[in-house]
Amino acid sequence: MIATLIAERLGLKENYVQDTIDLLQEGATIPFISRYRKEATGGMNEVQVASVADELDKLTELQRRREYILTTIETQGKLTDELRKRIEDCWNPTEMEDLYLPYKQ
Repeated sequence: MIATLIAERLGLKENYVQDTIDLLQEGATIPFISRYRKEATGGMNEVQVASVADELDKLTELQRRREYILTTIETQGKLTDELRKRIEDCWNPTEMEDLYLPYKQ
């Protein structure tokens, strides 16, 4: 799912984005990936690999925030199936915070 979102946002092929994410998660650096793993990234340059890394960081943080929000609302006993679906389907941080606002303590 994350690879699909990043690919759409950056206009890159999903399989190359997924391979880049895998390399980043294995600990490979941006310069290493862009110079020595061109076959895995479809020839992405350093700027493109850095953009993938930035988007990955943003979306990973958004996932953590989503989990926190869902747990908080569920603890209050106010989490409906519809609200859960809206939060789970949301990939915009501003929209997610807007959904959470009425339940914020």
